[in-house]
Amino acid sequence: MISNTVRFWLYVSLLIPSVICTLFAIIYLLINRTLRNVLTNHIIIIILSLSLISQVTYYPWMLYYYQYKGTWRRAQIFCLIWGYLDWCIYITQAILFAWATVERHILIFHDRWVSTKKKRFIIHYIPPLLILLYCFIFYFIFWFFPPCRNNFYNSDMLCLDPCITYNSTYSMYETFAHLILPALIIIVFSIALFVRVLVRKRRVHGTIEWRKHQKLAIQVLSISILYLVCLFPYALYCIMYVYKVRTKAFRDFEEYAEVLAYCMTLLLPFVCILSLPELRTKFIKILRLRCRTRRIGIETITVRPTTKN
Repeated sequence: MISNTVRFWLYVSLLIPSVICTLFAIIYLLINRTLRNVLTNHIIIIILSLSLISQVTYYPWMLYYYQYKGTWRRAQIFCLIWGYLDWCIYITQAILFAWATVERHILIFHDRWVSTKKKRFIIHYIPPLLILLYCFIFYFIFWFFPPCRNNFYNSDMLCLDPCITYNSTYSMYETFAHLILPALIIIVFSIALFVRVLVRKRRVHGTIEWRKHQKLAIQVLSISILYLVCLFPYALYCIMYVYKVRTKAFRDFEEYAEVLAYCMTLLLPFVCILSLPELRTKFIKILRLRCRTRRIGIETITVRPTTKN
């Protein structure tokens, strides 16, 4: 059993540095023309932007809920918006990154597919746009205009219990299409990318092309590990829920899977910065400069002796 106090301090300890890292990563990727023009960074910018939306909306709401031990009466429309943002952003990020693992193969091994503006528009820009539209419209319809009556419980953190989740067809489709399938795609295509890059290494060992491919592979593998650690347990929980597994072990597993799922968004900016050499180097320089400035400021403080009048 994970108490509200433990959850509060866990999330609050991660949220503040996570917001700082997210803002740094997004701003630097956007203002740096070289990084902004790199196609592989575009999906990262979108995913980080979604993370920022969640970090400044429902994560502070979660902290407020845990701080006041769950005694928080909320309007139904607020519960709808909270639940919609929470679940929609979570699923959208997972599907977007699943596509990112597929796209890495195209950008590394089939770069001719994006050699012209038209090809780039169709293969690179259209898929993320369709994913965003699909997820946000899909959940908007089923959360705000369900074919049944939603339940609201102010005692729960997510005070909305969407009635559509009790529909077996909907639950099975959502679980497998939005959770299991993205997880499988991430696993298969990440491993395949790693293998293909190793095979390519034998042919172009030591060249600039190999180092570039290695960097892209490390980036996607790092984020893949985070997604799998945080996404797969919750996907497994959803499967158990669909098949009506209701045991004490299931309830305990649900709590830990939920905490991991919420930690994913908070840990993602750190992994992105560490996996992108340009971001990592810039971030370290800023930290060193800040520490040096503080040290110089402390050293230049002069203490004047007090005198009696």
